[in-house]
Amino acid sequence: GQEKLSCNPRKENGTHVVLCELGNPMKAGAQITVDMELSVSGLEDMGDAITFQLQLRSKNSPSPANASVTVPVEAQAAMELRGNSLPATTVLPATWHGVEGSRRLEDHGIKVEHVYQLHNKGPGTVSGVTLRLAVPSRLGGRILLYLLELGTEGGMSCTDPPGLNAEQV
Repeated sequence: GQEKLSCNPRKENGTHVVLCELGNPMKAGAQITVDMELSVSGLEDMGDAITFQLQLRSKNSPSPANASVTVPVEAQAAMELRGNSLPATTVLPATWHGVEGSRRLEDHGIKVEHVYQLHNKGPGTVSGVTLRLAVPSRLGGRILLYLLELGTEGGMSCTDPPGLNAEQV
């Protein structure tokens, strides 16, 4: 039949140990199956797997039986990217032409600011995230968007794309 085990967590020699009493006394030749569900926290720095050392001790056996179980660790976190353009809509007059060689911003078009926010929706923490944005800067051999500057907030770092503010506007 199925029975619930009585298990007690404790620390032995700096190691976390869970001691479960399986039965006393047991009949000779008895076979048992134990399913355990363990909840372990703080696995962010554990790498790809965690290993549990199992030891079966009996008062009738002079040496314990040892085994180990390796369980893969998989972090789960849902990321959400939100974006906004300010102004939301921009229309250049059909007769507008940029001024070649000018260093004034207004001679190159209307300023549009794109803001992106990357949010971690959990449940796990996230580090070492790389976000790559592909911005179309040319269309049909002509400048579509002139990339002026790139900035970040919140301890992130960015690598400037090639051609960023090429005309030093």
